[in-house]
Amino acid sequence: MIMTEHEKLLAGLDYDYRDPKLQEMLANGRKLVQTINTETDPDKRQQAIEKLFHKIGQRLTINGQFGAIYGDHISLGDDVFINGNCYFQDSNKITLGDRVIIAPDTKFYCGEHSLDATKRFGTRPDGSRYLITYTEPISVGSDVWIGGNVTVIGGVHIGNNVVVAAGAVVVKDVPDNCIVGGVPAKVIKQLAPLK
Repeated sequence: MIMTEHEKLLAGLDYDYRDPKLQEMLANGRKLVQTINTETDPDKRQQAIEKLFHKIGQRLTINGQFGAIYGDHISLGDDVFINGNCYFQDSNKITLGDRVIIAPDTKFYCGEHSLDATKRFGTRPDGSRYLITYTEPISVGSDVWIGGNVTVIGGVHIGNNVVVAAGAVVVKDVPDNCIVGGVPAKVIKQLAPLK
């Protein structure tokens, strides 16, 4: 069975971002993000939010400017609060649990490129070149506070009842019930499990 470029993207395989279906999804995402960021009518803004995301829970708040490339790859639980200037590079699935707080300037990056410079671009049979991108999903549990200016890299799972300190770069999975910080982020304190 031949996979579509979108299926390749979600599977973390080499995919062609110039695929017409992907380009249509990207254009739709840009349009809806622009509406979310500029629309002053609350009902029209809410309609754009509901069209952009794959799934949203109850009581979602997007406070200030927001960025995403597809939108449809993002699923949000209940009581999610996204502060200003947050960016979701959702070239794979990004899933947030319930009661997640995201401080300003936080970035989620699902895409990555080879460390080997000779493997960052491919050549098609017609001789044209294309950028090779691989993607991995990001998931965040429930009861998580992500501080300001945090970066979360593709392939990472952040557990439940976690605080990610401001400025951290999260490149590895984070267990439940802890505070992580630093570059790269590491556990700096354990938290009591929630009851």
